[in-house]
Amino acid sequence: MDKLVIDGPSSLSGVVEISRAKNSVLKLLAACLMTSESVIIEAMPELQDVKTMLKLLKHLGAEVTTLPGTQNVKINCEKINQWKAHYELVKTMRASILVLGPLLGRFGQAEVSLPGGCAIGARPIDIHLKGLEKLGAKITLEAGYVRAEASELVGATIVLPFPSVGATENIMMAAVFAKGKTVIENAAKEPEISDLGNFLMKLFPELVIEGDGTSTLTIHGVDRKTTKVAQNVTYLPIGDRIEAATYLMAAVTTNSEVTLTGFYPKHISAVTHVLEEMGANLEIINDKDHPKIKTKKYLKPLKAVHVDTAPYPGFPTDAQAQLMAVMLSATGTSVVTEHIFENRFMHVPELERMGAKITLKGNAAVIEGPCQLKGAPVMCTDLRASAALVVAALNAEGKTDIQRVYHLDRGYENLEEKLSQLGCVIKRERA
Repeated sequence: MDKLVIDGPSSLSGVVEISRAKNSVLKLLAACLMTSESVIIEAMPELQDVKTMLKLLKHLGAEVTTLPGTQNVKINCEKINQWKAHYELVKTMRASILVLGPLLGRFGQAEVSLPGGCAIGARPIDIHLKGLEKLGAKITLEAGYVRAEASELVGATIVLPFPSVGATENIMMAAVFAKGKTVIENAAKEPEISDLGNFLMKLFPELVIEGDGTSTLTIHGVDRKTTKVAQNVTYLPIGDRIEAATYLMAAVTTNSEVTLTGFYPKHISAVTHVLEEMGANLEIINDKDHPKIKTKKYLKPLKAVHVDTAPYPGFPTDAQAQLMAVMLSATGTSVVTEHIFENRFMHVPELERMGAKITLKGNAAVIEGPCQLKGAPVMCTDLRASAALVVAALNAEGKTDIQRVYHLDRGYENLEEKLSQLGCVIKRERA
């Protein structure tokens, strides 16, 4: 098992290229199951979750080829020969449930093990299943597996009780081959959903999806037997907004001058707004072809703020832990209130080992700053909590041993290489 050792405090400088979005790539890979034609996904990030999804596609019968000298991956799902995603393949990755909609839509059947992933609280899939039932699927749960069957899917109006990203995506993909029109009300509005919609319409040129970026999505289904299917589709996923937010916070907490490229700054406008409120000096460049964010040195200490997590376009729960690490260097009392997941403060005891002053009150964390952080042995508990420990370690005096970094490897590509290039003293060792 690996660990990361960071020798702080760090001063960063340079340019960091943000990788393609994990939370988009996983859904695009699932959507490849819907077509018999070859598809090339460009700049595939080398992440554990992506490797798991590719392994799952291969298990189902897909041909997967990495093009020589690139990170472009060619997927051909013409010869899918089974519809069961086994527990051993999906136990570590929640996104595995997103093969349910594509398999059901294309083949009329699917069987998927209940998913695993980070232990950050209950994330029930009942919203997914009720949506698919609305389209005409028969759903049964047995021995830890979800089985879905439908001789024909029919469009319907589906009102989500919560703007669930995964449910929105699963229903979207199933609705592609549903007869007539499907309307998803209270749909999630995350950029990854727009990316998936654009990808689906590229796969099936006759498909129309309306309401991009809004809470009402309308999918005009196509006939899976007669619809035109695009050939030789090549697609570049959007940049990873959560990775971008993480490096941005690393630069801000260390008062460093760093340029972040390869993503759309508008996708993290809630994050940049909070950081600017704290006193960060940001230059946000929304150029269509070369968008970027530059962090510049600020002269006054960062100020405390109160932040509530919320569905997009609100402050992302996936950036909450990293922001808390920044708050440790701010003057005053900051408060983070978590409204999405009930168990997303597992990083707090680890930050306290480094000298953080944090009090938990229900779903709120109260942070007293500034804190003089000291390097210490800490343990990763989930993906984003791990990132928070990295951000905090950059400001800590001495060496921080971050253990169980396999959590980080699920969502951050080449983290130590990117931080090293920015000037951080960091190395990976066997624990």
